[in-house]
Amino acid sequence: MKRYLLFLLLTAGACKFNDNYTPARIEGKQLEITPNIPANDSLENFIAPYKEHINKEMEEVLAYVPYNLSKSEGRYNTAIGNLMADALMELSNPIFNKRTGENIDVVLLNYGGIRSSIAKGDVTTRSAFQVMPFENEVVVAALKGEAVREMIHYLIDSGTAHPVAGIELQLDKDNSIKKVLIQGKPLEDSATYYVATNDYLLEGGDNMNFFLKAEEATYLDYKIRNLLIDYFKAKDTLNPVRDQRFIKVE
Repeated sequence: MKRYLLFLLLTAGACKFNDNYTPARIEGKQLEITPNIPANDSLENFIAPYKEHINKEMEEVLAYVPYNLSKSEGRYNTAIGNLMADALMELSNPIFNKRTGENIDVVLLNYGGIRSSIAKGDVTTRSAFQVMPFENEVVVAALKGEAVREMIHYLIDSGTAHPVAGIELQLDKDNSIKKVLIQGKPLEDSATYYVATNDYLLEGGDNMNFFLKAEEATYLDYKIRNLLIDYFKAKDTLNPVRDQRFIKVE
């Protein structure tokens, strides 16, 4: 990828600047930024200790995973997506419960938010930054069952392995719903469900417009990346798998 700096030179016919100032001539020069530009030693020396400190923190080993985790391994659910959704459920629910007295029923994240695989071996702080480089934070939306049903149809229509937890969705061969359970119970349109997601999706990101029907939203002030780091530290060895939470009968 090429990078450029663009310099503009403005000149005017008069020396005094005023509200009616009009440039007489605009000149521009494009300078391509390439690896051939010599480094500034004084700047490099100034940055070096900070860079070393950050790299040391980023390479801290938090956990271990015995196999590769990739979001491309399954159509309806993936091990890495299940890991993220389960981590959100496990670490967010105690916070939400303490603040509201309620429990999270469902977790929904977006497939596109998984930005990297996790390779077999040591899982580091850098791994968490690679998987979730964004500043998204956890928010819990109160949705009526009708809106949750819209969410379910969104999952079906997208045909994408968006990370979910707390839900069991089984499709028939024709994509009709064969079974749907929330926390092991049938979905009730008139009930209120607490759906944990991120602030981007709450605002209708990725066309998840059903979140715009939230009756209320509780922000937990907990970045998803930080949550993943805490989860990795707590687990030592990660063993996520594809399961039956969202499947299609073939």
